[in-house]
Amino acid sequence: MFNKILVLLTAVLCVVTAAKADDKTEAAILKAVETGMPQALSTLEKAVNINSGTMNFAGVRAVGDVFIKELDELGFKTEWAPGESFNRAGHLVASRGTKGPKILMIGHLDTVFAKGDAFQKFEPLLGGKIKGPGITDMKGGDVIIIAAMRALKAAGVLDDVSIRIVMTGDEEASGRPLTASKKALVDAAIWADIALGFEDGDGNVKTAVVARRGSVNWSLDVTGRAAHSSQIFTDEVGYGAVFEAARILNGFREKLSTVENLTFNPGRIVGGTRTTEDAATATGTAFGKNNVVAKTLRVTGGIRALSPEQLEAAKAEMHKIASENLAHTSAKLVFGDGYPPMAPTEGNYKLLSLYSKVSEDLGYGEVIAVNPRRAGAADISFAADHVEMALDGLGLMGMGGHTKDETADMESFKRNTEKAALLIYRLSQ
Repeated sequence: MFNKILVLLTAVLCVVTAAKADDKTEAAILKAVETGMPQALSTLEKAVNINSGTMNFAGVRAVGDVFIKELDELGFKTEWAPGESFNRAGHLVASRGTKGPKILMIGHLDTVFAKGDAFQKFEPLLGGKIKGPGITDMKGGDVIIIAAMRALKAAGVLDDVSIRIVMTGDEEASGRPLTASKKALVDAAIWADIALGFEDGDGNVKTAVVARRGSVNWSLDVTGRAAHSSQIFTDEVGYGAVFEAARILNGFREKLSTVENLTFNPGRIVGGTRTTEDAATATGTAFGKNNVVAKTLRVTGGIRALSPEQLEAAKAEMHKIASENLAHTSAKLVFGDGYPPMAPTEGNYKLLSLYSKVSEDLGYGEVIAVNPRRAGAADISFAADHVEMALDGLGLMGMGGHTKDETADMESFKRNTEKAALLIYRLSQ
């Protein structure tokens, strides 16, 4: 199936080499995008003005309801996948069509801004900018999905492709277990041939994402032999928990810090005679004295890798380092679940080439791949391994994501709607 898709996509690339944006159907699509911009902007304002911090379940559902109404009008079969089993609001899933390539379009409804946050409103600024919570990450991308669907329907070509849209309610703080919280997304990816994500990438309209590094948590628990500090380094006492943890962490740095696109970070460390940890608040306490060899220490951190193979190799090296213990110490390294990598595949690059060709035909210039060091984890990572090709970063561009200065560059709103609509149309041909 993979080779078949690549051959078909290569054929599409050849066919559209001479295509111009004034082709009758493409011209109709572009006109429909233009006509639909006022409605799209109104929808965006409405969605941004609804607080949908991840744990504001009612707000997440309310944003979903705004989009469900519009998707229903376009003939989609919509449903709300409930989130009780993973302690989140749930997800919006919409499906339409039985012909042509099967395309998954990915968005998310939640933001990082809690219900009581001071940053709540859609605020137009000078210079074609709009400020607002979640406007680029990623309610703008959600609205681009809907606006592209509306344009394709108006041009009479939406029936030539099969679409499934998944807008998750917990991208910013995933529910657990991930097998439950990501099930709707993974099921849709298994169904699909192609996945398109509408995050804002690195905020540059001239880039798109062919690869994202995964993000996995890890913890390191180290124990030593408690004793008077005057006896540290002796055969009877050894080195204690702190020196052993320092050895392990420095070993990670020496062996792995130069591996391209691999990063790992010990974010919190607590050690001493006694320690406590509250994972929910990311805090810890420690009791210890300068004249007592530390008995216990805990480190928590994260690791990001570009491919499953790179991640597994790093894990193996880290386990090896953690097992070569100093005298009278022991260490236990545990990796949790998290976002898998979106590896940079041949299919992803071919899809980028087609997207870039659309952009060039529209006079917007070439689109190049984002450096994966500048692309964080995102929901498309859960889909990428199940589809023949994937591309992300197709949403509304801007700056200041996850801060109270989150601001959209609205010039990219129409441009990326046009590009998404033409990309899907050309894939359908």
